[in-house]
Amino acid sequence: MSSTAKITVTVDGDQYIDTVEARTLLVHYLRETIGKVGTVIGCDTSNCGSCTVLMSTADEPARSVKSCSVLAVQADGATVTTVEGLAAPDGSLHPVQRAFHEMHGLQCGYCTPGMIMSAIDLLRENPDPTDEEIRDGLSGNLCRCTGYQNIVRAVRAAAGEEVAP
Repeated sequence: MSSTAKITVTVDGDQYIDTVEARTLLVHYLRETIGKVGTVIGCDTSNCGSCTVLMSTADEPARSVKSCSVLAVQADGATVTTVEGLAAPDGSLHPVQRAFHEMHGLQCGYCTPGMIMSAIDLLRENPDPTDEEIRDGLSGNLCRCTGYQNIVRAVRAAAGEEVAP
């Protein structure tokens, strides 16, 4: 049994082929191997949601996943979108990023990447959620600064816009 595996994964539109240790978490692969440091390591226990990314496979559409609970080898053949992959080629912000900025949906910014990625997944499933549905949809993400009011306002402001990355 080999302790390494070769993986091919598309991250933010670019394909990567790497050999990784079988125990490497996706969050560590993203940050340390390919330099996607916008994906934050918050707790390494999947409680905080700061490491949330969007991941799709041939069988499944893009869904938010906590990258600290996914092994890099499980992402073999997958497409991953990080917060860094959301901006348009001209540098303009994704609608959810823009709404977080305009509605002051962040303070320290540590939880923001995970909140944004979870909000995108929520808005794909439910383009016009109530405040209660927004809170429920973001319940796997913790913020220690904002009290969530402006985060909910930001998601509501982005509702109805095209949110696919």
